Amino acid sequence: MKAIRIYEFGGPAVMQLVDVPRPVPAADEILVSVYATSVNPADYIIRQGGNDLLRPYLKLPLGLGLDAAGIVEEVGSEVKNFKVGDKVYGVPNFPGDGSYAEYLTAKASQFALMPRNISFIEAGALPSCALIAWNGIVELGKVLPGQRVLIHGAAGGVGNLAVQFAKAKGAYVIGTASSYNFDFLKELGADEVLDYKDQQFETLLGNIDLVFNASPVRDNATRLKSADLLKEGGIFVCTQLDSPFSDELKEALAGKNATATHVGGGGLAYVSSLSETTKLIEEEKVKAVISKVYPLEQVADAHRESETKHVRGKIVLKIKEAHEAV
Repeated sequence: MKAIRIYEFGGPAVMQLVDVPRPVPAADEILVSVYATSVNPADYIIRQGGNDLLRPYLKLPLGLGLDAAGIVEEVGSEVKNFKVGDKVYGVPNFPGDGSYAEYLTAKASQFALMPRNISFIEAGALPSCALIAWNGIVELGKVLPGQRVLIHGAAGGVGNLAVQFAKAKGAYVIGTASSYNFDFLKELGADEVLDYKDQQFETLLGNIDLVFNASPVRDNATRLKSADLLKEGGIFVCTQLDSPFSDELKEALAGKNATATHVGGGGLAYVSSLSETTKLIEEEKVKAVISKVYPLEQVADAHRESETKHVRGKIVLKIKEAHEAV
């Protein structure tokens, strides 16, 4: 089968399309024929050699890719919730061989049935970002109807889903983004959108119940300004696992009996998050946002675009044509 592998860390050129053996599922795994995957910031961070959190897990040669949508080809002897032919989406084992491949094996517990009303391309854009957004907004953020939620990086892969999840739960949603994305975010349900470049959100807002920081920019000043906006007992959730909270931020939050946490710190609930995402998509309350679709052979170009950090939604890699599905 064809798959992307890296044999050294570095720029986009280190990714090679090679022939590798098709994997065989273990007893608790499924073999998935992959139709689509997507590009996440973690992919190029891993390709470059990782950060302090990821580096201990990275051993060359290495596959890339966190998301997958496709069809179940085989099931392990212990797998009861899937059958051959099921359309599924999820996040394969990490560390592993990644999803930039024609086939992959993964624990069945990391996949869910695809929403019936979307394509493989749309489904391939969703899993990892849906897990993070759901964890941040629903599980850690404990969002309730009528609450005021501020989302930084609202137009990105995680941010746009956070906007949609918060809105589906009945919150009043405020996003920060570039002015280019204002209309886009309003269409997704945002009640207010502020320009992170030209508008000082800390002077325009207040009385916030939940801040969800999905921005790719590590900026302690933004964290401190966000903390100042929180109500008594508010919640600050951040996606930047590699960037610990400063003592200054902890003190600011403690003064308001507010809490701060990173997404995924206590693990991610794959099945419940993806199943709830599927339900909201089928109810047409949430949708996948696709920036651009590249064939797997153009993965280097896809990474270069992702590294600009100005992608609206997700960049998808097409592995197979949908008409190949039987």
